[in-house]
Amino acid sequence: MIYCVIPAELEDELFDRLTEYYRDNPNVEVILERRTGPERRHGKASGGKREIRDRRRPRAPGTFLPTDGPIE
Repeated sequence: MIYCVIPAELEDELFDRLTEYYRDNPNVEVILERRTGPERRHGKASGGKREIRDRRRPRAPGTFLPTDGPIE
């Protein structure tokens, strides 16, 4: 699905024209952006405390036999 988002300022000149243009294409939907107010992303600390972890599997416990290289 493709969304063609039109800003509220351009609704009068673009919405009807783009709706008519994409009328026969079921994969395109023309929508209006209705968000108002300040963006919530700005002015806040992002995400809080972040924990960085090693996601690799821990090594098996115990001791291992020594490995010798190939005999030359």
